[in-house]
Amino acid sequence: MELYEGGCFPQLRHRVQAHPALGARTRILSAEYGLIMADRLVMPYDRVLTECRAAELRPRVTETLRLDVEMSGPPEAVLVAAEPIYQGLIIGALTAQNIRPCLHLVDDARDWAAFSAVLDTWGWS
Repeated sequence: MELYEGGCFPQLRHRVQAHPALGARTRILSAEYGLIMADRLVMPYDRVLTECRAAELRPRVTETLRLDVEMSGPPEAVLVAAEPIYQGLIIGALTAQNIRPCLHLVDDARDWAAFSAVLDTWGWS
């Protein structure tokens, strides 16, 4: 999470700094690395998620989610603050695993008010 500066990442980092358990429940969908834990160290990159790249990542994202669910159980709720192409990858991975959480979608990753409102209902304050 430390690498990312766009969208809601600065505010999210600030919110989870004092609550490591919250950071452990946070995932990042990266155009370069796929679905990763928020604390995973990655090298800087400059890659845009195109339809072609999304198709390449789909199996990896689905498998990562499957392993995550196998270890931790299915999520009750999922918040995706990202463009629709990213949302589609997550929705597809959830559907492939037959997981139906309460899904919150925020189309503008910079919309901290919408993002924060969902986190507040989860007690992430």
